[in-house]
Amino acid sequence: MDPELEAFIPLFPQTDLTDPPAARGLLAELAAAVPAPDTGELKVEDRTVPGDPDVPVRIYSPHGARGAVIWLHGGGFVMGNVDTEHPWAARIAAGSGAVVISVGYRLAPEHPFPAALDDAYAVLRWTAEHAAELGVDPDRIAVGGHSAGGGLAAAVALRARDERGPAIRFQLLNQPALDDRQETWSARNFTDTPWFNRDKATTAWRHYLGAQPATPYAAPARAAELSGLPPAYIATAELCPNRDEDLGYGLRLLQAGVSVELHQWPGTFHGSQAVVSAEVSQRQNAELGAVLRRALAD
Repeated sequence: MDPELEAFIPLFPQTDLTDPPAARGLLAELAAAVPAPDTGELKVEDRTVPGDPDVPVRIYSPHGARGAVIWLHGGGFVMGNVDTEHPWAARIAAGSGAVVISVGYRLAPEHPFPAALDDAYAVLRWTAEHAAELGVDPDRIAVGGHSAGGGLAAAVALRARDERGPAIRFQLLNQPALDDRQETWSARNFTDTPWFNRDKATTAWRHYLGAQPATPYAAPARAAELSGLPPAYIATAELCPNRDEDLGYGLRLLQAGVSVELHQWPGTFHGSQAVVSAEVSQRQNAELGAVLRRALAD
């Protein structure tokens, strides 16, 4: 493990996803401890997107932005909101020059699948319909997210393809949760990794799926056909249960003719980018912005 990250492991809260309210409180504390990003060059606005029910969003608009990303927070489908995602959404907006629309989707287990996906898809459609108001090109809309949010972003891309929905230019998937089956080597063997491990992944999927069987829109790795999807950037952490399902998804996208950039970050663990003082975290966070900037350029 990267020594700068290892020194911070005792400071990470021991979240228990079997108690969602308590886990949400601990995530809020962790997010509050992250150094606040500089938003002086951004217009930051809280809005509500019409849906069933309406969806809260926080919009970060850099000066001169031409593209936008529908950004979906992590938290095992159980935790997180636009407030806990603020440090990351603001950094991505500043680093990419794109409008970041951070989505406060409904959380499991109170709202199991497909609630979060429906919320994210409603925001995608709203963004495409209101591109002129947002000052962006409707042909420069991406989807992206961390962890569970990365899995949701992949599912939004699948749904938009299948329903001939709004055009998606790019998908930015950071340590995404893609496969409920947990049959890969990393999913089976990473039982005591920091912050996120096999047991937490099992609990997260149980909350998200509820009593329903998994479909490709819930767990995108189950999709039989990946052709026709937008180009993707997939980042993985070496010590993460999601690692191998993410790499496998990237290879399947490539084999389906989809352009993919894969980046496996050695010495990192799931969510370790929260340690923003570590050199590897700074490179990871900077790369997310840089990748999005390139993807939405001419």
